[in-house]
Amino acid sequence: MAKSPVTIVLAISHAFATVLLGYVLLGFLPMALFASGFVGGLLIWLIVSDRATYQDVRIPYLISLGLFILHKLEEREMDFFPALSQITGVPVPEEGSPLAILLYVLAAAWLLVPLLMTLRISFGYYLAWTFFISMGVVELAHFVLPLFLPGSYGYFPGMASVFGLAPVAWWGLYRMVVPR
Repeated sequence: MAKSPVTIVLAISHAFATVLLGYVLLGFLPMALFASGFVGGLLIWLIVSDRATYQDVRIPYLISLGLFILHKLEEREMDFFPALSQITGVPVPEEGSPLAILLYVLAAAWLLVPLLMTLRISFGYYLAWTFFISMGVVELAHFVLPLFLPGSYGYFPGMASVFGLAPVAWWGLYRMVVPR
């Protein structure tokens, strides 16, 4: 399926806005991580044809989505943002600020994957790529972030749930490339 210029501009704008908000709210390191998922997903989406169907990725998508929700709960309960702030020196963003809400809205676009892929709308494939790369690759940063803290290597908030989340997202990436 061909990607229309309008869809390409929309995907680039979505990726750029997410990365920019990551920088403004959280600093350079989180921005670089966001860029890995969103710009990486964008580049792969531009290169790879939209062959998979939603049925091909439905199970890994739904499991990844559920595990991502558990991951966000773990991050919240274990104070991920204060721990990240120790590394970046950037204060924890105000939870209900307009920019923080906008960042969540941009990420919530991942909820459109089932509808858009079912309708074979190319933007849904872009969202699926960014979702699976963010969950399967970027979330692995939880294992690197402790290296930036003083003391011995240990748990970093959100790390435990990545053990389940990342492999399921890898399955989703595989299904995006090798449909059933």
